[in-house]
Amino acid sequence: MVNNVYHSKLLELAGNIPRIGRLDAPDATASAHAKLCGSKLTLDVKVDANGAITDFAQEVKACALGQAAASAVASDVIGADLVDVREAHDAMTAMLKNDGPTPEGRFEALGALEAVREYPARHASTMLVLDALVDALEQVAHARSAA
Repeated sequence: MVNNVYHSKLLELAGNIPRIGRLDAPDATASAHAKLCGSKLTLDVKVDANGAITDFAQEVKACALGQAAASAVASDVIGADLVDVREAHDAMTAMLKNDGPTPEGRFEALGALEAVREYPARHASTMLVLDALVDALEQVAHARSAA
C-alpha cells in the first residue's frame, strides 16, 4: 500500500495545504470526520450572491490522504459553486467505489488519490473535504432560499 498510494504527488499535496485557518464571519461552516482513522476537517466559506466561493479556509487534522484531498480542493476552490463541488464529489465517489475515471476540470488534482480506490477503509478520509464543502454550500443555498 505504501508505494502504491503514498506516491510523491500525493505527499507533495499533503505537505503543502493552502488556505489553512478559519475565516472571520463565514457564510457557512461545516465539519467532517472519518471514524476509522480519526481524521477531522472543519472548513469555512464565503459565497457571493451567485453562489460562487469567494473565500475559503480549513482546519485539517487528518491522515496524509485527507490532507492531500484538502490540498487539492483548496488550491482551486475559489470561484467554484455548489454544482462544481457536487460534480467533484460525485466523480470522487465514482472513482473510489465504482472504478470510475479520475475527476476532471477544476478539481482534477484529486486524481492523485486514484490508488485509494483499492483501500475502501481509506475512502472516508479521502472524501472529508468534499463532504464538508457540499454541506457548507448546501447550508448557504438553504439559508438564501429561506430568506
